[in-house]
Amino acid sequence: MLDMIEAESGDAPTATLIILHGLGADGNDFVPIAEELQLDSVGPVRFIFPHAPVIPVSINGGYRMRAWYDILGFDEDSPQDEAGLRRSQAMVEAVLAREKERGMPAHRIVLAGFSQGCAIALFTGLRHRERLAGIAGLSGYLPLASAAAEHADVNRDVPIFLAHGTHDEVLTLDRGEASRDALQALGYPVEWHEYVMGHAVSPLELEEFNAWLVRVLSAP
Repeated sequence: MLDMIEAESGDAPTATLIILHGLGADGNDFVPIAEELQLDSVGPVRFIFPHAPVIPVSINGGYRMRAWYDILGFDEDSPQDEAGLRRSQAMVEAVLAREKERGMPAHRIVLAGFSQGCAIALFTGLRHRERLAGIAGLSGYLPLASAAAEHADVNRDVPIFLAHGTHDEVLTLDRGEASRDALQALGYPVEWHEYVMGHAVSPLELEEFNAWLVRVLSAP
């Protein structure tokens, strides 16, 4: 099981938000951002911030850091670390299984992530065998897009929030747009947002993410 940070906005949570951090960060990265969310209208929420394992990262000369998978290059046609993606998928699935064992139904769980965390949130959420409340991806992309046959039918209509910076210097806007287009072509209901920013999170983005969370967690 991954090491993680947990917090609850009240007793007996009725929803769970799992947020996966980006390359070289850890679960602490999104704690302050989550603290700004206003989700009282959906009831008490459990927040889970897992820490990725420490592995060598090729793009950084093999330096060991927290990463969900190895990065061989930032270009769209760079080779992808499929084995690493699947290892992290299994680890995040274990977090989802633990939540369900604690009594949280899948339809009350949102899986979100930033950058690398976005990739794992999409990769795992679209393959999950129970319907989730939603999947959110910030400043990331859809990995192994050609493997859509693996996606679980039960999540074919899962709400997806995608956001990207117009001046993202790490994962360019076209990477996010290509992921959006691929998901929409498959019939997924994608809510797309772009912001005048780099590889970051903006206040307006957080506000619109908050509104989307309220909608998907208020759905029957």
